[in-house]
Amino acid sequence: MAAPKHSLLVYCLKRLMLMVPTFVGVTLCVFVLCQFVPGGPIDQLIMSSAGASDGGEGGGGGGRRTVSISDKDLAAMKAYYNFDKPIHLAYYHYVKNLVTLDLGTSFRYTRPVKDVIFQRLPISIYYGLVTTILTYAVCIPLGVLKAIRHRTWLDTSTSVLIFIGYAIPGFALGALLLSVLAVNHQIFPLAGFKGPDFDKLSTLGKVRDVVWHSILPVFCYMIGGFALMTMLVKNSLLENLAADYVRTAMASGLSWRRAVVGHALRNSLIPLATSFGNNIALLLAGSLLIERVFTIPGMGLLFYESITARDYPVVMGLTVISALLMLVGNLLSDLCVAAVDPRVRFN
Repeated sequence: MAAPKHSLLVYCLKRLMLMVPTFVGVTLCVFVLCQFVPGGPIDQLIMSSAGASDGGEGGGGGGRRTVSISDKDLAAMKAYYNFDKPIHLAYYHYVKNLVTLDLGTSFRYTRPVKDVIFQRLPISIYYGLVTTILTYAVCIPLGVLKAIRHRTWLDTSTSVLIFIGYAIPGFALGALLLSVLAVNHQIFPLAGFKGPDFDKLSTLGKVRDVVWHSILPVFCYMIGGFALMTMLVKNSLLENLAADYVRTAMASGLSWRRAVVGHALRNSLIPLATSFGNNIALLLAGSLLIERVFTIPGMGLLFYESITARDYPVVMGLTVISALLMLVGNLLSDLCVAAVDPRVRFN
């Protein structure tokens, strides 16, 4: 029996209210760290200005020119980044701007942070959606097949491949595939999301180019989660096939296929539903290491570049988006569990 609509609405409202302190705690921790980590915009400005360029004034190589920064310029710079305020006031101003979707300005790109992020976001969404669809489309049927053919040669051989894939990190596999298939044999492109002549291609050619660049990264994205979810479906289905309700359904005249598909399989999908929202949140946020290996201009690579460049407005913006994705993902997982498991009630 489905949960009443008002109970579902009240539950969602309560969860949304609980998201607020969690979101504040996450962003406050990262904000404090960004404030105290050395190498920020002020330090970089001082180092670049006071560390003068080599070369003599007359073109020789023996001189050294220094440039000083006035106290007024330093004060203006600190005021711009709220470094002149106590930490609680600086965080208050950041949250106030965040309400109006103002994430600040990147001092590396000299552009609004939201423009920098939204430029990279579609690429991470593309890889996240493709990886999620392919992973679930393969792991659920394969897990069901392994459960039905338990302890056969098919189950054993696929288990060996699955555990090998689970043991290899995605970024390490990506480096190996690039070395063999891109560098040595030149079958796949070496890096990037699209080719250098992408704008000159036809619509069909652009689709082929993006797909060809996506094969290796998507494979590396899938390898870890694919192995875990396949074994999760198999083990859960084996447990449900041995349950009393399945034997009772078959004893009442229901065919074995309908008992598996209509009863056991639905309950076996509950463990997948608990992680569905979190998986989407993680995939949409991008993978730092995989995007770094394949030089994919997505959210993960942007996060890596922003950390190394001490571009803390972008780091904070990415943290805000990642925190929101995780919180919404947790709520989505609970709703998915309620849709799959009839025992769940929102009372």
